[in-house]
Amino acid sequence: MDRSKEEFLEQFGADYGYPAAPRGVDEMRAADFKRLEGTVYLDHAGATLYSEAQMANVVKDLTSNVYGNPHSQSDSSMAATDLVTAARHQVLKYFNASPRDYKCIFTSGATAALKLVGECFPWSRESCYMYTMENHNSVLGIREYALRKGATVLAVDVEEDGDLENNHGSPSPSMFKISRHSNQRRGDNVLSHSCQNGSLSAISGNNWNLFAFPSECNFSGQKFNLNLVKLIKEGKIVELPSSQQGQWMVLIDAAKGCATEPPNLGVYPADFVVCSFYKIFGYPTGLGALIVKNEAASLLNKTYFSGGTVAASIADIDFAKQRKNIEQVLEDGTISFLSIASLRHGFKIIDMLTTSAIARHTASLATYVRKKMLEMKHNNKKNVCIIYGQQASKVADLKMSPTITFNLKREDGTWFGYREVEKLASLSGIHLRTGCFCNPGACAKYLGLSHSDLVSNFEAGHVCWDDNDVIKGKPTGAVRISFGYISTYQDAEEFLKFLESSFLSKPIASNNGYTLNMNMLNLVDNRSQQVVPDVRLKSIIIYPVKSCQGFSVQSWPLTTGGLKYDREWLLQGSGGEILTQKRVPELGSIRTLINLELGKLFVESPKRKDKLQISLLENLTHLTAEVDVYGQRYEVESYDDKVNTWFSEAIGRHCTFVRCSNSKKRSCTFAGKNGRLCRDTRSKLSFVNEGQLLLISEQSVSDLNSRLSSSNGNGKQQMLVDAMRFRPNIVISGSMPYDEDNWKELCIGEACFTSMGGCNRCQMINLHQSSGQVIKSKEPLATLASYRREKGKIMFGVLFNYEDGLDGEEETVAERWLQVGQEVHSSTW
Repeated sequence: MDRSKEEFLEQFGADYGYPAAPRGVDEMRAADFKRLEGTVYLDHAGATLYSEAQMANVVKDLTSNVYGNPHSQSDSSMAATDLVTAARHQVLKYFNASPRDYKCIFTSGATAALKLVGECFPWSRESCYMYTMENHNSVLGIREYALRKGATVLAVDVEEDGDLENNHGSPSPSMFKISRHSNQRRGDNVLSHSCQNGSLSAISGNNWNLFAFPSECNFSGQKFNLNLVKLIKEGKIVELPSSQQGQWMVLIDAAKGCATEPPNLGVYPADFVVCSFYKIFGYPTGLGALIVKNEAASLLNKTYFSGGTVAASIADIDFAKQRKNIEQVLEDGTISFLSIASLRHGFKIIDMLTTSAIARHTASLATYVRKKMLEMKHNNKKNVCIIYGQQASKVADLKMSPTITFNLKREDGTWFGYREVEKLASLSGIHLRTGCFCNPGACAKYLGLSHSDLVSNFEAGHVCWDDNDVIKGKPTGAVRISFGYISTYQDAEEFLKFLESSFLSKPIASNNGYTLNMNMLNLVDNRSQQVVPDVRLKSIIIYPVKSCQGFSVQSWPLTTGGLKYDREWLLQGSGGEILTQKRVPELGSIRTLINLELGKLFVESPKRKDKLQISLLENLTHLTAEVDVYGQRYEVESYDDKVNTWFSEAIGRHCTFVRCSNSKKRSCTFAGKNGRLCRDTRSKLSFVNEGQLLLISEQSVSDLNSRLSSSNGNGKQQMLVDAMRFRPNIVISGSMPYDEDNWKELCIGEACFTSMGGCNRCQMINLHQSSGQVIKSKEPLATLASYRREKGKIMFGVLFNYEDGLDGEEETVAERWLQVGQEVHSSTW
């Protein structure tokens, strides 16, 4: 055992790993989570993982018993009914909710449970819907029902002045400070007095108000003091006038918190609590519950009725009578009874470990990791990690949330984007989550984003889950890791090692004589004034069909679009989407060849016995349409069903084969070294992502391979790559490694090209064909990320556009050919 783990166990040994359970966490992990070998799963807040033993028990149960639709009196129906009844009691027990006071309503998830409350709540014009800023979108969505019924909506910030340890003491209004945001109301009517003047009062005597908050914020992990329940319901949280007659109900969103600390409804009698079971024990998904107090359930006003919800109905007149059983009234149709039958196998694990032990176990890991993250410093002593939410110094260790949300800073104070962190984590086998986690209030609060920031970000094109992670110097989201009942110390340690190796600034290191800064990478060696050695064109590769295999030639003609016929065809999916190897790896097995003399494109596939022949000169008469390829509009011509069927069978999915007939011209917007722009390009673009041609240097590939070899000290087979792994159009030899990064212009023979900048690599370069199978690995992208990373991009190779011969508005150009062996001359930035 290494010293760091010894120190961890010295501090947390009494709480880590379930010492009082029949099996410890390491034993459970090895026996029931074999699929996690080599993986660090840190997204338990998104979904915890099911146990393999749990699933075996589910399968045994469902294959050994007969469970029928509960809406009947048959033996199989009664068996299912008994299981559903037992499951309701088990859920109520989990929340310490007495069956005399509460009912368990099964839904398709926590979101469906929240929607049910919003739809059925007795809103009126005098109602107020109040919620904390730190809430999931599913809670915010309830306001649509409130606003449409004329109610007032109010968001508040809740700050706790008291101590979390005082939870079980007598709650006092002085424990909380409430900060109000502006009232929200629709329509041109005068605002009611509800939620006015610092009061939560109502203007009439029989209205109902609703307050919603999470037991634990899914963004920051902030745990809310459940004493809010009593204080809100008793009207003590703020000063209320003596004439106040409206009544408050309280809703707790426990979707995040219930996995480690389910609200104790015997102590904190909320009216509504929602949960999703996959958050607790991984399976089943698509099943949640609304735990509702009997008095609150009687006020819910359900409009729709369905199978199982009515005692009687008549088809041709307005007659329907609801059942008296509230579960049957609120649950539409046949519930997911087989999923409900599976709940007991998940609860069996939780009961064995106990929620208190799970809370202590996950808190020990989160406390340890949070402390280590806060201690991480760059060389200049500046913090690497900016953590949001509760600070360890303010919370007892065992009250720590299992969630840590953060962003990372470079040594110069700029931000690492969350997408960069996610990409590198994926390469390291680490599963985490990024963005705002559908919690816009908490995201804006902790990231310091104003309303104008949020609006301008949206107008700039930023939407949830996209790659726009830093806009105008500010992060638009964050990175979140979260521990679950099966998380281990090794998970924590691997994550910390990942942060240190990927983001912590290091002293300048040397590799094969090339000096590199591992944090703020200068992608090229500063040798632009040196004499360029004898550089020659080594290979020319054409890729007629986007994402399919290319072919090598000794010479090839150039056109205004670059290499003639290069990426002039592509495949579209049935929904119009562009098919690439990222989406369809089978494309990599399709071989292509163009014979210029015959004027034909030949296509072969291991899944087709016949070779496809397509004329290059044929004028297609099929429908011409426009497609969008990575923001560029193209006019395309399609082929007949015979060609489409061939490709559909070759890749195993329906697709359409199209050819580029025209593309809009676009100018170069790439800012080169020193901020200078390359000259405008009016060249035609085929189906390329950015530049017309990709250049790869053999010497840069050799340097990469030396790094791959030196990092391979684990006894595994050495992995080497060749230039073809990067799908280049031209390969050069004779230059120094990475000299190409500095080249502004390039001449090969009489043809000249302008640099469009480095090529940002993705996981596509980790795919390779072996014995007809697509093999995925972490390399070479993981190694490239360690020394070829700049502002979130992993660069290798340079993109060029061919512009020679363009004069004024004329598009004609004297046909020039590239020839293997030609000299390559360059000018630098």
